Amino acid sequence: MVGKKIVGVVAAVAALVVVPAQAAEQRGGARAERAAPKSPSADEVLDPKHIDQEITLSEDAQRVLQWVSASGDNGDLPYMVIDKKAGRLFLFDAEGKAVGDAPALIGIATGDDSSPGVGSKKLSQLGPAEKTTPAGRFLAKFGHAAGNQQVLWVDYATSVALHAVVTGNKRERRLERLASPSPEDKRITYGCINVPVDFYEDTVSSLFKKHGGIVYVLPDTKALEEVFPRVQLLPYL
Repeated sequence: MVGKKIVGVVAAVAALVVVPAQAAEQRGGARAERAAPKSPSADEVLDPKHIDQEITLSEDAQRVLQWVSASGDNGDLPYMVIDKKAGRLFLFDAEGKAVGDAPALIGIATGDDSSPGVGSKKLSQLGPAEKTTPAGRFLAKFGHAAGNQQVLWVDYATSVALHAVVTGNKRERRLERLASPSPEDKRITYGCINVPVDFYEDTVSSLFKKHGGIVYVLPDTKALEEVFPRVQLLPYL
């Protein structure tokens, strides 16, 4: 039977609401491309008064949260779950308390593995299929990227980091993508994870700055059990 702590974690996350998106960015290879959707106007969708829909956790997200809570897999570190299919990030402190959630931009290509050698390539050398956000469990820590910017390195070897949203290319309309309810609109990066500036600076940084934390990236093509084998040891809610 699933313990009360597990149910509490899932219930706490399900009650969270969308965090308003803003602007700016960083990283030593920020992954950008594809023409952005023509939907809603930035002035409207980025106004916090218009962002009030409730968030529903996917079954995969619930199962991973159950496993982490029951197993203590995060140890004494804060952690986050990134649901690529939903284009959303859920953040927890070391005790499993829900701290917040936010929309997240991810790699433009579907796929759960990084191509061999992708971390040593220039962005201009990446093929369409190489622009993926890999799935798995990662020990993430802050470090420097190009331009001496501080980013949260999720997987340093493949140059995948989490950082504030990049807004240099206006055609990509990343702020509108963050505010869009469509998961498809979240696919725009070269593989890095972009989140709203305030959420990155005030929430992620405060939790992960000192010792780092665990990042669980859910798959979008593989079965959940293939990426997180121990999840199948727990019963469904």
